[in-house]
Amino acid sequence: MRKRADWMVRADEVILEVLESDLLLGPTTIAKNGDLSRQHVSNRLSILIAYGLVERVEEGYYRITDRGKRWLRGEIDASELDPAVN
Repeated sequence: MRKRADWMVRADEVILEVLESDLLLGPTTIAKNGDLSRQHVSNRLSILIAYGLVERVEEGYYRITDRGKRWLRGEIDASELDPAVN
């Protein structure tokens, strides 16, 4: 079972699930595949990066981190993550 934190929203889980494919994707593609708005995805990506669940590979392209994959598998409690320590 995935352990969410108070700072998380449903879109975070959707974004991580879309990125789970290990493809490098931009906010527009993530939004389209997750049925979210591009602006919302962009905003949430910044937060997911701060918590070490996603990384920016290059301008406009993102991928899930090992920590993000572990969260999807239910191995990490997101409420215990510190945004300052990745």
